[in-house]
Amino acid sequence: MSDGHPRPGPPAGGAPGPGPAPDPTYQYWQYGHSDPYGQYGQYAWSQDSQQYHQSHLPHQHQHPEPVSEFHHAPQAGWNGWDGWPDGAGAQAQQAQQAQQAQQAYEFQHPADAEPARAFGGPEAAGAPAPFVPQQSQAPSPQQAQQDAPQGRRAARLARRAGAPDGPTGASSAAPGSADGRIGEAPPQGRRAARTARRGGAPDGPAPAAGARPRGGGGQGPQRNHRWAGLVKGVALCAAVAAAGMLVLRAGAAVEGLGGSPAHPGGGGPDTAAVAVGAGAVPDPGRVVQIVAHPDDDLYFMNPDLRYSISAGHPVTSVYLTAGEADGVNAAPAKGATTKGATAKPDKPAYAEARQNGIRAAYAKMATGDRSSAWKRTVVPTKGGGHAEVDVLVANPRVNLVWLQLREAGHGYADVPDSLHGLWDGKVARLESMLSSGTPVKQRFAYSKDQVVQTLAGVLEQYTPTTVRFQDPTPGRYPDTKQYTDHQDHFYGARFVQMATAAYAKDVKDRPHFAVQNYVGYFNGSLPSALDPQEAKEKLDSLDTYAWLDRQNHCGSDAGCGDLKVSDHPAGNRWTDSINYARGTGTNWLTSDKDHGLWAFKVLDGQVAVWHRPGPVGAWRGPDLLPGTGMDPGASAVTLKDGRIAVFGTRTSFGARPTDYRREVVHAVQKSPGADGFGEWQSLGTPETADETWTSDISAPAVSVDGTGQPAAYVRDGAYGLRGRVQQADGGWGPWEKHGGEDLHGAPVTATDGAGRRIVLSATSKSVVGWAQPKPGAPLGRVTATGLPDTTLPLTAEGREGGVRLWFRKPGSGNVRTALMTADGGLKVNHMTDLGGLNGFGSVTASGHVLAGRAAGGQLGSEVGPGRPWGRSPLMFVGAPSSTMTGKNMVSLAVVGLDARLYVTSSADAPDAYLAPWQPVGPRNAAP
Repeated sequence: MSDGHPRPGPPAGGAPGPGPAPDPTYQYWQYGHSDPYGQYGQYAWSQDSQQYHQSHLPHQHQHPEPVSEFHHAPQAGWNGWDGWPDGAGAQAQQAQQAQQAQQAYEFQHPADAEPARAFGGPEAAGAPAPFVPQQSQAPSPQQAQQDAPQGRRAARLARRAGAPDGPTGASSAAPGSADGRIGEAPPQGRRAARTARRGGAPDGPAPAAGARPRGGGGQGPQRNHRWAGLVKGVALCAAVAAAGMLVLRAGAAVEGLGGSPAHPGGGGPDTAAVAVGAGAVPDPGRVVQIVAHPDDDLYFMNPDLRYSISAGHPVTSVYLTAGEADGVNAAPAKGATTKGATAKPDKPAYAEARQNGIRAAYAKMATGDRSSAWKRTVVPTKGGGHAEVDVLVANPRVNLVWLQLREAGHGYADVPDSLHGLWDGKVARLESMLSSGTPVKQRFAYSKDQVVQTLAGVLEQYTPTTVRFQDPTPGRYPDTKQYTDHQDHFYGARFVQMATAAYAKDVKDRPHFAVQNYVGYFNGSLPSALDPQEAKEKLDSLDTYAWLDRQNHCGSDAGCGDLKVSDHPAGNRWTDSINYARGTGTNWLTSDKDHGLWAFKVLDGQVAVWHRPGPVGAWRGPDLLPGTGMDPGASAVTLKDGRIAVFGTRTSFGARPTDYRREVVHAVQKSPGADGFGEWQSLGTPETADETWTSDISAPAVSVDGTGQPAAYVRDGAYGLRGRVQQADGGWGPWEKHGGEDLHGAPVTATDGAGRRIVLSATSKSVVGWAQPKPGAPLGRVTATGLPDTTLPLTAEGREGGVRLWFRKPGSGNVRTALMTADGGLKVNHMTDLGGLNGFGSVTASGHVLAGRAAGGQLGSEVGPGRPWGRSPLMFVGAPSSTMTGKNMVSLAVVGLDARLYVTSSADAPDAYLAPWQPVGPRNAAP
């Protein structure tokens, strides 16, 4: 990578002054065509952990040149802001898309009707309307109260989907098809009938080419009369079926809590694949992702990025630095001979080439054409500088924001003029590095606070429901003590942490938002998380960014991509993987003794609580527990007295840069079933100082053994296991060392049938574990399980007398499982491959239900051994969660990219299926 990225780690297995006002005009950036550039040389990627790009070698590092300070002309913010693209064509397209979406789903997105706002400024009278996705919008609060549409509306949808003997002029839409509808199962009532009319499955052979469609003109009034009668009959049947489903589902809920299994909705064995994903189509939400360098998003956030773009979600990517490196746009040792590339250092030109590569990659992901046009605009920022905003003309939901600060130019060396230096106070301001083609002509410099203000202003403008950024605590290698990730990556992420906290605190008229963090360089040292097809598609985006063909499709003298990575676009196996740094736990949904449900996820930096009292009560939430700074991911456990305890980690910044701290915290329900929780209590951290291991601890894994004694375990910065156990007096013991090495991700824990606690953790090669010899005893020694290598997230649940473990097969995404027992020491009993829909990340398991992220980003689920896997329309943040509710009912939940809770349930029976997904509460518009 060409942004100062060292090749880290072993392979797998191991206030500015006055100045001229900026040019308010934008550049309409259209790729051109010319002769191809010449041949390019080979880029040697060494297996040595100390290899760098040519520009990264310490003796070749060039500190940023001093730049005079410029004062900015007064700006009116975004109110009357001249720099925003006029957006006339985009507005027309968006209005049409909004109308189509509303006609298709009868949903409305109130927030998308609001005027756009500036990067932290007031509303802009002349600004374009926010981008309306092609996908469906969230249901209204009234619709959210229903599990599925009913009556005449369902009958209409049934006709649109393809009623017998109907018209054949239009084919029914498949899930995920281009008409914008995703993954719908058969609805009921008027909506089903409308769907049938549009879909029109034939009652016989398809007409020959050129033949008039059946049911169209020329069929005669008698044919139309028969069709009208059939429609009425279908509508009546659908309405009756819908009413019957509601009755059966209510009965299943009651039966599942105490007695015999039931079929929700009366479905048979083959219904699961059809019914999964039924119900209201989720709000697509709005995604903002913030990275340090151009290409960090392609390497470390894909395929999530591609999934969001393909689904039509509004996506904005923000780049903190220009990524100028040493300014040489060429593969190592070929800089002097590569035609069409910058043969000598030219930092503005190299920054422009990288921007061109990013624009090409995004355009190809969004439109299939890398040369699709962009509108490039200068905008003032809340921090007092200027940013470039690029809007993809053919798909204006896709935006790029270039903040263009200087990068460090080295992965870990001391470089004062960098985000790291600015964070630590080694420089008072970090200066800009403007690319050669940017419409931003006025240089600027930001203080630490101004960087935070600028980022908070971007969030205020785009009002995201999901914020993606890099890992702020990546750790160090235990032998060299060098960072496992680029310093720009994680110090940039810390600036984003501060900005999201400021945005959550200061901006009240906004939606809730969830956060997703991503592992960086260390992906190259872990088993591959993606199946070959997903890895190929990820590599395709990097090939476009790397400008492999040297064709001057962008019409830029700087070049159309990043030649530094052209000889090895995959990097250090980075295109084979994606891993979430936080939020991988699957224990955030739980049930109480009254069969109520509780869900806990982090929104706006606080733990949000949703609660359904009893088996059929109305959901409430999200209610935010007091206390800010919470990191993504929360785990819930039921204590001996029936109260629920919630565990997570919390980040605080302090007055000094060295005061950055991540600690384990927990809050306990005031009484069983009560809505109130006590204050957050700190369990501290096993780390002594941020500088030691960059505060790199995992999320806590918590379990209660047979004596009622809770314990919390984390992976520490030295890649070992540490734990604290609550004592009989309510206090907690010290952080004890339990050994282990090469541990990665977060550990998991559960208790077996004898009440013994088992703890398991993934390594880069296998899984290791610990077990209590008896309840109340200390953990035994670390034990190798002999399991093969696995991707990072693990899931554990006590069942079958032991603890069952679920994990994914590397390079495949298939789900595997093994039963762990503790009689006579930790043992593994028979590993089984369960298949799946590829995908990556955590899986959740309760009863007969198994669910996780499938290829494409939606939720895939299996509702019984040997049953076909189904795919829902839901794209979600972090990990799914499930729990048993009563004896024979399974509940399953995710938080969508709209930061809204979605729930479903199923009887724990061999031939049951998932009920339609239910969104909880009104759509996510404002807290």
